Amino acid sequence: MHSTPSASGPAISLENLSRHYGAIKAVDNVSLEIAAGSFVALVGLSGSGKSTLLKMINRLVDPTAGEVSIAGENIEATDSHILRRRIGYVFQNIGLFPHMTISRNIAIGLELAGEKDGRQERVAELLELVELPQDMASRMPPQLSGGQQQRVGVARALATRPGLMLMDEPFGALDPVTRDSLAGQYKALHEKLGLTTIIVTHDMAEALYLADRILVMEDGQIKADATPAELLSGKVGGEAEALVAIPRAQAAHLIALSKKA
Repeated sequence: MHSTPSASGPAISLENLSRHYGAIKAVDNVSLEIAAGSFVALVGLSGSGKSTLLKMINRLVDPTAGEVSIAGENIEATDSHILRRRIGYVFQNIGLFPHMTISRNIAIGLELAGEKDGRQERVAELLELVELPQDMASRMPPQLSGGQQQRVGVARALATRPGLMLMDEPFGALDPVTRDSLAGQYKALHEKLGLTTIIVTHDMAEALYLADRILVMEDGQIKADATPAELLSGKVGGEAEALVAIPRAQAAHLIALSKKA
């Protein structure tokens, strides 16, 4: 049982979810309950099924079998385009439209939904939320740094006020200092807005820092489901221990170096 803060984000249910590509089982019969307000990290080696599982939640990938429900409603009951407007999605390559201003990039979801009133006010609110200056609204994406662009990506994902945020390696392309800063700021936003967040990351240290629940995937299946403290205890299983061993060894190496200084 995983305790979570009170939240406005939805609960997620996966039931016998699979995605096969011929003989390859990218996701293999996964059943899972994610409580409202959770911050869940999906970790595992490349090809373990993390991103495929994430993309089935907003129907970017259709399952071979099984069902996904958000707040008790099967996602198949909603048009895929409408569903995606209700779910924030942030990914590593950001995907800002280079020919649009930052303001329009942030408001594109509102524009597609036909919301005409209050767009500029919402953009201003979001720039403040992700700690970017208001004068960036009129700039073009190439004028921003990578970290600034990723903040815009987060702002865009939040524009339609989703309760659920899906994040696929959102900080992976950033330098370590910017990555750490932005990850911490997103965690604060998650708590402030009461979101349900699912993040895919290759970085176990990032998962341990951000998430309250970590799912370790291997061969399309969830091999471990634990809190960060449980993972660090070393009693969750071999797959999880192999991933936790990396940041643990890095920390030990840094401690050893500091003693030599």
